Amino acid sequence: MKFFLGRKNVVLCFYPKNHLFACPSKKTFQMAEATIHAYPKIAEQNAELFAISVDTVEDQKKFVSEYKVPYLHLSDTAKSTCKAYAGLNLAGLAKRSTFVINKDGKVAKIFRDVNAESHGQEIIQALQSLN
Repeated sequence: MKFFLGRKNVVLCFYPKNHLFACPSKKTFQMAEATIHAYPKIAEQNAELFAISVDTVEDQKKFVSEYKVPYLHLSDTAKSTCKAYAGLNLAGLAKRSTFVINKDGKVAKIFRDVNAESHGQEIIQALQSLN
């Protein structure tokens, strides 16, 4: 985060896992499509977007490669970042939430009840309000 301080806004999108019991990676990808499609406009807002889950680095690489996700997916197997920001659900996975952090390093917007279909637009609007 310090690398972007004073230079870019940062968007942290937390989600439980690439493969859940009744939610295979294809379903996770479908849920993320609105954000994936909005990514070019997110980047235009001088922002970097990161998706974070408790998946391993190998699982993240496979998921990003398979679905050609244009932004980085980060692995938090220790769950420390997930705990600090999103919190954990009863299964010990990150709660689905998004944090928009401005160039000054301050959290400007938190989305707790993420609507997968409109979330990309919500992120863009939050970033536009920072400019």
